[in-house]
Amino acid sequence: MVDSRTYEFEGASPSIHEEARVSRDATLVGDVTVEADASVWPGVVLRGDIDPVRIGRETHVGDNATLHAATLEDQVMVGHGAVLNEATVETGALVGFNTTLNTDATVGTSSIVAAGTVVPDEYAIPPESFVRGVPAEITPLEETGIDPEAIFEDFSSGEYTDLAKRHTDLFE
Repeated sequence: MVDSRTYEFEGASPSIHEEARVSRDATLVGDVTVEADASVWPGVVLRGDIDPVRIGRETHVGDNATLHAATLEDQVMVGHGAVLNEATVETGALVGFNTTLNTDATVGTSSIVAAGTVVPDEYAIPPESFVRGVPAEITPLEETGIDPEAIFEDFSSGEYTDLAKRHTDLFE
């Protein structure tokens, strides 16, 4: 692990896989796990005090995002400034810049949540959905004309894994 700010809370300490990249300017508190090839960028706060925070393989959390007791499965992208409170984001989903996922919200596999969206408490977004608005409105991806493969290619978790490895000053 690098110089990131990690803090124990009530006996639980962050666990960071040796192949993960965590910025020295991120803050990790309590029961936090960051898996292989994940990246946690500057200004991110991961707070695992009331429940764990889990960051899956090849998952990337953008600058200044805040996650409290949240679970991100594998190959998830979370945009800059997003706030996730006790939320779950399933494999391959994209959460846009400045999005808010409120308590017990779930984002289904391969869904896209547009920038600035506010997802209410206990809201379940089905797999392969496009979500936008305040409050969030759901449309099946197939009805939007959006090409999810193009979106996910633009925001590929592998691309961010490589980018994080090149940012040696931020992560090492």
